[in-house]
Amino acid sequence: MATETLSVDFYRLILFILIKSNLLYSQQFEISFQGPSDCGTEQYFDISSLSCLKCGSSQKKSADGLSCQCQTGFRILSTNGASITCQQCPPDRPAVTEDRYGCIQCPGRLTETGMCQCPSGTILVERDVQGNLLEEAVCEVCSGVAPTFSAPDHRGNRCERCQATFINTTSSCTCGSPNILAGGLCFPAAPPNNLPATVNTHVNFAQLALPVQSAWFSKHLYSSAAACLVFSNRTACQALGNMCVMNMHSFSSASMDACGLFNTVFRSTAALGSTQDISYWRANLPWLYYGDQPGLANRVLQTDPLPTGFSFKGNNRNTDIKLLAAVYNARGDFLSWEQVGGANLQLCPDSASIQRAAYTFGTAFQETCVLPVAELLRVYPEPVFYDVFVDVSNGGSQRLIPLPTRNLNQQFNGLFTNQGNMNDWYLSRRLLLVDTLSGRENSLSSLPKVLRIASSINIKFQLVPETQRGQVYLPLLSVAYSDILITDSNTQTVSVSFAVNYEMDQNEARIKTDVALGVLGGVAVLYSLLKTASWKRRMASPLIDMETVMKFLLFYAGDLANVFFVITWGTGLYWLIFYKVSTAQQFVSVLLPLPAQEERFVTYIGCAFALKTVQFLHKLVLQLSVDVFLIDWERPRGKANRTVQGCAEGKREPSPVSIWRTYFVANEWNEIQTIRKINPTFQIMAVLFLLEVVGFSSLSLREPWAVLERPPQAFSPPSSLTLRYGLAASLWLCLGLLQMVFFTVFHERFVEDKIRQFVDLCSISNEALCGQRGLLPNTDTQTFQISITNRLRQQYDRIREPLSRRNGPSRLVDASLNNPFDQSTKAYHTMNRFLGSIIDHAHRDMDYIVKDKLLLEKVVGMEFMEPIDKSIFYNDESHSFSDVLFYGNEATLLIFDTLFFCVVDLGAQSFTLAAVLTYLQQMIIRLIRNAFGRRNLANKTLVDQRFLI
Repeated sequence: MATETLSVDFYRLILFILIKSNLLYSQQFEISFQGPSDCGTEQYFDISSLSCLKCGSSQKKSADGLSCQCQTGFRILSTNGASITCQQCPPDRPAVTEDRYGCIQCPGRLTETGMCQCPSGTILVERDVQGNLLEEAVCEVCSGVAPTFSAPDHRGNRCERCQATFINTTSSCTCGSPNILAGGLCFPAAPPNNLPATVNTHVNFAQLALPVQSAWFSKHLYSSAAACLVFSNRTACQALGNMCVMNMHSFSSASMDACGLFNTVFRSTAALGSTQDISYWRANLPWLYYGDQPGLANRVLQTDPLPTGFSFKGNNRNTDIKLLAAVYNARGDFLSWEQVGGANLQLCPDSASIQRAAYTFGTAFQETCVLPVAELLRVYPEPVFYDVFVDVSNGGSQRLIPLPTRNLNQQFNGLFTNQGNMNDWYLSRRLLLVDTLSGRENSLSSLPKVLRIASSINIKFQLVPETQRGQVYLPLLSVAYSDILITDSNTQTVSVSFAVNYEMDQNEARIKTDVALGVLGGVAVLYSLLKTASWKRRMASPLIDMETVMKFLLFYAGDLANVFFVITWGTGLYWLIFYKVSTAQQFVSVLLPLPAQEERFVTYIGCAFALKTVQFLHKLVLQLSVDVFLIDWERPRGKANRTVQGCAEGKREPSPVSIWRTYFVANEWNEIQTIRKINPTFQIMAVLFLLEVVGFSSLSLREPWAVLERPPQAFSPPSSLTLRYGLAASLWLCLGLLQMVFFTVFHERFVEDKIRQFVDLCSISNEALCGQRGLLPNTDTQTFQISITNRLRQQYDRIREPLSRRNGPSRLVDASLNNPFDQSTKAYHTMNRFLGSIIDHAHRDMDYIVKDKLLLEKVVGMEFMEPIDKSIFYNDESHSFSDVLFYGNEATLLIFDTLFFCVVDLGAQSFTLAAVLTYLQQMIIRLIRNAFGRRNLANKTLVDQRFLI
């Protein structure tokens, strides 16, 4: 037994190995592609094997190609549900019954399918009341006279009461001459009251300038209008209204089209009164128009608010937009009430959660997609029509308010009525999404020549001004249609969009902004004039020339840039606080500006950036051309032997002062040219970290919720430019100010202060020849602002002239000079001795005094005392010489970087790209400032660039 068991296990192992080995080498399978159209007349398409299989004996392919049926003259003998067996009928009973299970003798002719055929007005009877098969079929005549009024049904196998229009018109079930048979209805020979004898059955596709003779309109337009007017047939009235909607609510006084017929019926049925106490809603008719009174749209949309208010928080929280739609088919049948919130108004396929987000109040919803035309033709064989209402139920009975519709394709006498001023609009009610029916030209079974689709649907809510209860006016549904000429449905596509927007009146905010801009702009003019006057006073030039005007414009550009920046940043911060933090309010009181309303705001940002760029470049040019002179007023302290040519003995002369001190000071000045009060790289990384990693960028979305994290599958609304700018600018400024505070309070006090270190370096470079650092006894003030006399300035310019010629164009250099560099060196030493002697009070006619600035002088930035006889050295403990460095212009640099970052982000909608480009901009500017600043320092101080590290 053990041996047998071992042998069985061994064979099982071998079999498993073989199967496993076979699996390892057979992992790819393939089949031949076949479809129903590939099968022959005696084959059917098997949906299980996805292939064509042969039908049995005496069988052929069914109409749909998915099964087999008996050939003509053969009945079904047996079936098991999957297959059938056929048997030929005997000669005395050659016809097959309608259920195909019996053979019968016919009283007349046979059809092409081998079944009995009865004359018109009769029905075919094949079995008795117990279901027994008759020997011979019977053609029974329906009684078409009173009181029965019966006629064969559409299948021809039973008698039913004929249509009411036949009875009312002819008192029978026939519509003989001269009566008119149209759309399955019978009308008197004379046209109904107010209806023309002929109607326009064309559908005008205005975008293509193509009228199409619609098969649907040709069959149903006149009959629907007549049945609605003469017999008050509600379904016919709905069908007539639907054809007007398919014609874009457009009508013309020159022809009687679908909407013209609807308006004729509307006027002719005035005696019937209105429905639901709404004068525009005629009894038995659909409500299509609000009326044609001038300014009616304005009164409908901006007079009475909705009775319910919206709130973001509290017990009365209400953020749900409840819309209901009454749905009809093209024939005028009422289908159902539908809750709007899924795919009924949204053509773009998406998840249910994202589609529901469109109906959360305050969330700006925007959805766009591209749909294939072939898919639209398959999914929408006929249009569906919607009458949309706002559900304003509040605990009691359900109450609905009709939602007005603005059809942008609507025309009157060939002119678009809803694309201009609101007072000229013609509001309507009913809408459709996809129309594949009216564009069918030859027959209703053919493909449409033109497809019409709602390519843009927009629902807009407008907040009631100064509301404290979260009230909005009646929302407006705007729809625009696109006409697609069908050429190749398999390759054609169409773009569609769906949006929900929220708006409030921005006129008051715009007025306040303009007032602030005017007032602050005027202050900027005065401040710029003051700076220009101070500059002219320091230049000692009383004339107002072109240079003065240009200087004023440059000053004004910087000040006006600050005005624009303050206004735009304040505006963005206001909306960021009062909209994003509005969830702390019980009811909605503010809504974000729409993208179209932000154009002026974006223009102001552009102006701020352009003007700030002008100011920045102006300051950069000044820094790259500033006069820098290092005065080394140390005295030689010893004598050195030097052999003079022609003398046998040496001559003792004063040893020169070492130039290395000047080189060292120049290098220190070169190093501090681009230092700032913030770390630019840290600034960029910190801002980007807060925006993209922490999630602060979510605060810029057009929704009222201050949520930093959201699920990946959740809907993400578009960004608001106002919020985006306010957020980015606020983060940049806050981090910059925090860095400046840290740099000033901690870093400069406890780590390193390079500006004061440079001052200390200059002070100790005199080798401690002076007990105190100040110019006056018992003072330590080392930095001064100097206001010099005209005499001193003239002497300074005279000595500096060789230096200017050396740095200027070569044509200005005197060719008679053997060595211009020697002349420059001589001028430099002359300037050094001259300025040193001035500081030592060696020239009584160019002497100076030392004093403090008045408080008002410090505030306005202008000196009130003119240096007439003596120059004035103003004590400058704030080290204002840093104004010619990046260090002293941190405010300008910070605002410029802020605007640069925000402008790039607003253009690209990417904080990451804005951070990268801002970093590159800072690096390039720093390289330019270092390179040209080093060159200017070398030229002005005669320090060789090779010694500047």
